[in-house]
Amino acid sequence: MPARRGAPPSRAAVRRPRRLAAALAAAVALSAFASLAPAGPAAARTVARDGTDPPADRGPRGDFEGTVPLPGGRRIHVECRGTGTPTVVLVSGARGAADEWTHAADPAHPGAAPVPSASAVLPAVASFTRVCAYDRPGTTRFDGTQSPSTAVHRPTTAADGVADLRAVLAGAGEHGPYVLVGASWGAMITALAARTGDPRVAGLVTVDGASTHLRDTLTPAQWSDWMRKVDAMRGPEGLEVPDYPTSVAQIRAAPPLARPLPAVVLSSDEPWDLRVGDSGSTWPAWTAAQNRLAAELRARHVTDTDSGHGIAVEQPRTVTDAVREVVDRVRDGQRSPGR
Repeated sequence: MPARRGAPPSRAAVRRPRRLAAALAAAVALSAFASLAPAGPAAARTVARDGTDPPADRGPRGDFEGTVPLPGGRRIHVECRGTGTPTVVLVSGARGAADEWTHAADPAHPGAAPVPSASAVLPAVASFTRVCAYDRPGTTRFDGTQSPSTAVHRPTTAADGVADLRAVLAGAGEHGPYVLVGASWGAMITALAARTGDPRVAGLVTVDGASTHLRDTLTPAQWSDWMRKVDAMRGPEGLEVPDYPTSVAQIRAAPPLARPLPAVVLSSDEPWDLRVGDSGSTWPAWTAAQNRLAAELRARHVTDTDSGHGIAVEQPRTVTDAVREVVDRVRDGQRSPGR
């Protein structure tokens, strides 16, 4: 099935059977660089996707979907559902819109595009706590349409992503503590957010997340070839292009985590390859980087995901279970004496 117009190959690749992951590895992998009270019943009011702002004072937080203003006149599309704390924030892979968390692969039609599903990550998490997802500038939906979020100058860094993440949550009237869930490129953004001294970040989940460790586990030739491939993603004006080298420097320059956070690292277990140059398979380097990331975060590392790179749409239950684990650990820590 052809890739969506204007979408990165990684977003189109999840439409296909997972057993084709090896053949599609290079396309899938681009997105890696270039994503406390118990919850009560969900509020009944929902704001449609019509560009409206959430009310400035809406009392108990209700479900909301629309755009919110950011400093400088930009707007970002955001969707929040559910009640409870901590609030889970879902950060998608490169060029992936918020529907990465509201859609799931259809087992009956493995070659089709992901479809809206009650079993997808966002609605499933909304059943036990507050959860939000948003469209970064230049992201594209599974139906081929581009997000209404205001476009920005490209390329963008992890620090740009952190600034937007915080501005979106403030504009939507959301409150911490937060559990940040980053898929692929989104894990670079959540990593920097956690390391820049925001005490509201209470837990982390990475979903086959990119990390600074790839700079070390790839050979110099593989690194150079991959950076050239990411740069070639520029495509049509307005589409997101991650600046990975600068982002690696930003994260490495940030202080380490002030304290260990509840964390789970989810890794794909269906080998795929970047297919860059003639320098050999990159799957061992990806696996090594995942192991280093889990060790760095002192996280439980889940490697039996039965999934390719797009775990959120291929195996949403696995992601939801990891999020629930971290949410429960945050709640337990907040209730513990002396914490």
